[in-house]
Amino acid sequence: MSVPTHPPVIVGAVLYDPKVSVIWDIIREFFEENGCPMDVVFYTNYELQNQGLLDGHLDIAWNSPLAWVDALRLSGGTCRAIAMRDTDRDRVSHIIVKNDSGIHSPEDLRGKTVAFGAKDSPQARLIPQGLLLRHGLAPDKDYTAKRFDILVGKHGDHIGGERDALNALKTGEADASCLLDMNWEAWTKDGTVDPADFRILATTDKFDHCVFTVRADFPAEVESRWLEVLHRMSYDNPKHREMMDMEGLKKWEPGRTTGFAALTEACEKLAYFA
Repeated sequence: MSVPTHPPVIVGAVLYDPKVSVIWDIIREFFEENGCPMDVVFYTNYELQNQGLLDGHLDIAWNSPLAWVDALRLSGGTCRAIAMRDTDRDRVSHIIVKNDSGIHSPEDLRGKTVAFGAKDSPQARLIPQGLLLRHGLAPDKDYTAKRFDILVGKHGDHIGGERDALNALKTGEADASCLLDMNWEAWTKDGTVDPADFRILATTDKFDHCVFTVRADFPAEVESRWLEVLHRMSYDNPKHREMMDMEGLKKWEPGRTTGFAALTEACEKLAYFA
């Protein structure tokens, strides 16, 4: 085992599920073994985590897409995204309806009820509502927005709200519901959604998901060392595979900021941060 020669890098993560502590124990142990000590601070919500980052209590924040947009806003555009999962890139959300609904375009949702996930869910509320705004449909003006505020503060790092929205569609409480593409794929595969009964009405622009976020003053040499160890993690390593399966990735990728336009636009038009 390498002997640590540097102070630990402090990483923030939101404890949205008990498995998060297991995930970070595996990551932290690997970093320790590679001479790059790291400690983890768990938060109950992303707002507190971002405050910790901007106040200097954290070096790196594992941020949701909404938390990234907020960190960029609060830092005056100076925060940087340094890494992300392979599965964080080019996601989309779907608005789905019943096959026999007679709804064939987003405009047909005028006067209808649309079910969404939590109010702070990028994939199950904000980005889909942004799509509907582009079609001239404002929430609670042109259609009724039925929201399922499950685990608010976790920014959609869960599927409970999306499942409740789907159930509202199934029972007729809603005429459409919104969900992430990965959930659509999983649920049509496991029978939760029967494609014979439901179809995709509209799909959002592609967007990116979680990113490791740092302040502008994060030292370049520390960042380089930390990223070098992160990218050494391999799905071929059984212990890493355990963590990666729980965290939903097969490879760590460089961070990018090109995939947040749809969310940024939705937040502005919906005055989310006002």
